[in-house]
Amino acid sequence: MSAGHGPAIPIVTPAEVTAPWMTAVLRHAGIDAQVRAVHGRKVGTGQVGESVRFTLAYDHAPPGAPATVVGKFPSPDPDSRATGVDFGNYHREVRFYQELAQGAGITTPRCPFADVRVESGDFVLIMEDLAPAVPGDQMKGLTLEATALVLEQAARLHASHWNDAALDQIPWVSESAVAPQPTNPGFMRGLWVGFRDRYGDRIRPECIAIGEAITEAYEAFKGGYSGPRCLIHNDFRPDNMMFGTAEGGHPVSVVDWQSFGYGCCMADVSYFMAGALPRGERRAHEERLLRAYHARLIQLGVTDYPFDTLWRHYARYSFALFIMAFTASMIVERTARGDDMFFAMLDRGAELVTDLDGLKVLGEEAVA
Repeated sequence: MSAGHGPAIPIVTPAEVTAPWMTAVLRHAGIDAQVRAVHGRKVGTGQVGESVRFTLAYDHAPPGAPATVVGKFPSPDPDSRATGVDFGNYHREVRFYQELAQGAGITTPRCPFADVRVESGDFVLIMEDLAPAVPGDQMKGLTLEATALVLEQAARLHASHWNDAALDQIPWVSESAVAPQPTNPGFMRGLWVGFRDRYGDRIRPECIAIGEAITEAYEAFKGGYSGPRCLIHNDFRPDNMMFGTAEGGHPVSVVDWQSFGYGCCMADVSYFMAGALPRGERRAHEERLLRAYHARLIQLGVTDYPFDTLWRHYARYSFALFIMAFTASMIVERTARGDDMFFAMLDRGAELVTDLDGLKVLGEEAVA
């Protein structure tokens, strides 16, 4: 059974994308074209999904018909695919493009076709090819200019559904009132112990201390927030963003909507800031950058979120990137690049926790 919103176009694998199938997709999107041939090539380094760029040759097509599109499919790795199905990631991303993308305020790729079989996790997304924009790199980080552009996009996303109670009634929006229960503390503790055992001496002592503290107090951390809520991306980092180049492309587009939810805006901002800039540069500029983000929220109609509250929440969610690093590394296919990326996330996440005195904030919440 599909998500119930797709046309009568079958859900296929990358190898099953044919000229007639792509013709049907384009015509569904209002493009009166006849595709003669399709050539696919894998792109990106995603670990929960597989992305393929398709080059299209036409018998006939109107001006502006795409020369290329990008398709997204389940991961071919069984463990990564199981993660995508078990956590609802595939279903959630399709639903985002079907129902929320147009009203989310943020720049995302246009999506002419999206459908999913909820029970099996089979899905397909056909999206605008954002090239000549290029993906960010978690391990390299971003420039100050790019960081500011991303935070402006974040403000647009967060303001779009600020305190929108309707999101709380949608089961495929993570952390909504009717969503499946969040990951339990025992499971998180087990992932941390497994991570610690697997990587041993590669984990710095300060990271060990943070990991022990956050997994011991995870229930208070996850359930203790009571401030404003909004639509959040939940994996808001450079690898999930495309940046325009001198050749063209949107200045910033945000992709990979498998984890979005209804929560605190700083869950995105802290997560992003931890990995976007080198530590010294972040420390020198983060207040200015966050004040600009806050001012943009106000311009967009958010009037109930003082900056001092924002800053407290920024410190509270300083753990976000650190948590993602050790949990994701244990539930997706292991690769050398993946290990390097997860450790870049872990170490930079630990730096933000340390700089914002996150352990003190965590301790205060645990005893509150």
